[in-house]
Amino acid sequence: MTQLSISPHETLAGKKGIIIGIANQHSIAYGCAKAFQQRGAELAITYINEKGRPFVEPLATGLGASLFLPLDVLQPGQMDAVFEEVRKKWGRLDFAIHSIAFAPKEALHGRVVDVTEADFHTAMNVSCYSFIEMARLAEPLMDKGGTLFAMSYYGAEKVIKNYNIMGPVKAALESVCRYTAAELGPKGIRVHAISPGPLKTRAASGIAEFDELLDKAAAEAPSRSLISIEDVGAACAGLASDSAKLITGGTIYIDGGFHIMG
Repeated sequence: MTQLSISPHETLAGKKGIIIGIANQHSIAYGCAKAFQQRGAELAITYINEKGRPFVEPLATGLGASLFLPLDVLQPGQMDAVFEEVRKKWGRLDFAIHSIAFAPKEALHGRVVDVTEADFHTAMNVSCYSFIEMARLAEPLMDKGGTLFAMSYYGAEKVIKNYNIMGPVKAALESVCRYTAAELGPKGIRVHAISPGPLKTRAASGIAEFDELLDKAAAEAPSRSLISIEDVGAACAGLASDSAKLITGGTIYIDGGFHIMG
């Protein structure tokens, strides 16, 4: 793994954090994990279930993860169990990254007005409520401050073709980030909604005509380029460092400027 030259203000040496949402080597969460590890952080990494474990375990091993734990947020008690293991291992936490989202196929591919109550609840529980649960469990472990991250997308703010029900769900997530930033800020806990540009991840593969969206972003973004998971990771690592101690509550776009275009 390439070693970086890190400014003393951007080092994460001694910091400990949890990464939720690595599915494979193309995951945004993996880009974040690499960047945090390269800057000296110690990691706890989760995997969704035994089916997903073989894709994540080699990555966790390569990153020297101190904890490797199962976490399916739809399984009652699993989030509590993960944070209990973190408490027993470290007794504290400096950062937590929530990079999971899901909507049933019918909801993702259909109109918002046709979404069933059950599918809406599933999408909200996985993609939004689980962040609230993570923040609540992280709070007592961040007695000296810390940083929470949630992954959003521009479809939370504007109507993006084929993003469908995930638009309202991500809008709720961004609002949750603002409110938790206000509530936890007095304790030194910062909260960021991260809004990357389109990326080829497993989650994105479920969005219809996604390749066209990638082409549009590359052609119209001021940077005239697509971002990578490494770009997202580096930005998040910077936000978790002491140099960003007064940045909180906003939606941070990492998209080459694509969000400013009409």
